[in-house]
Amino acid sequence: MTDPTFPIRCRNLWKIYGPGAAALAATHAPGPDPETLASRGLLAALRDVTLDIGKGEVFVIMGLSGSGKSTLVRCMTGLVPPTMGDLLIDGENLRDMSPDRLIEIRRHKISMVFQDFALLPHLTVLGNIAFPLKVQGIDRESRERRAAELVELVGLAGRESHFPHELSGGQQQRVGIARSLITNPEIWFLDEPFSALDPLIRHEMQDELMRLQATLNKTVVFITHDFDEAIRIADRIAIMRGGRVVQVDTPEGLVLAPADDYVAAFTRKIPRHRVLRVASVLGPVSAGATGDPVRNTALVGDVAARVLAADAPLPVVDGGGTIVGSLDRQSVIGTVFGVNA
Repeated sequence: MTDPTFPIRCRNLWKIYGPGAAALAATHAPGPDPETLASRGLLAALRDVTLDIGKGEVFVIMGLSGSGKSTLVRCMTGLVPPTMGDLLIDGENLRDMSPDRLIEIRRHKISMVFQDFALLPHLTVLGNIAFPLKVQGIDRESRERRAAELVELVGLAGRESHFPHELSGGQQQRVGIARSLITNPEIWFLDEPFSALDPLIRHEMQDELMRLQATLNKTVVFITHDFDEAIRIADRIAIMRGGRVVQVDTPEGLVLAPADDYVAAFTRKIPRHRVLRVASVLGPVSAGATGDPVRNTALVGDVAARVLAADAPLPVVDGGGTIVGSLDRQSVIGTVFGVNA
């Protein structure tokens, strides 16, 4: 099952809580039915989760409280052992992994950022960021040199000697992010890292995450209950309900083709022009299309003003510069306002 294009793979994953969960799992493959769980007083926090997370993508897992999203990411990091199924990190199954190997993976391959900044109050910014390398036994000069690089990367230059209580919430979270990156992990888990911040700082931290990802190209698993946040940062989104994955798709795919009413409820209030790309609404190639072309991957909202101000449809090009269609006022007005021109 090793596939370098998918560093994280979940297959028929269950997490069941309660006495006798392991014994039940041994006799009810591929998974127990709701009636059996209820009769034995067991709770299934994860139910038959199967998904793949691609290398270098920002994969958002979202759902309401109790949906199983945080349990899933804790299984992925080895903090919570799954009851049934397989969970592979770069082809290695966490269920078969020795404690020593799991520690090794946590130290070098994966890292996690929590909602609680969890900074050590007696350490400075530099000391907090360097702490994971201290645990690994790296000498002080080397770990502080690396920490200083990350101070620059996350925009905290000049605050190296400050203590956590001297920092704002956003600055504290930047320290937490820098600390999680100091071991240069391949996979980066973030469990609702910005939900405790006020809206303005939260928006800035989302921008910071996207800037860092453009530079570092990590495989990112991001947990949130906020669909606005999800569509800003995600390449793909998994929506969970009752321990199950209801749908995995791009933000655009979730809006255009929700799997059920539950997914539709998440997307109903999202302005379509903030999610839909030109490729979804373009018309055929037109000889009458003039002006500077727009990319088929652009968000409709980002090019709407240009299209509405133009006297004719604009040509649409793909990544190679080939004209693949045209975009006119009617399509933009229909997308932005949900009406026909």
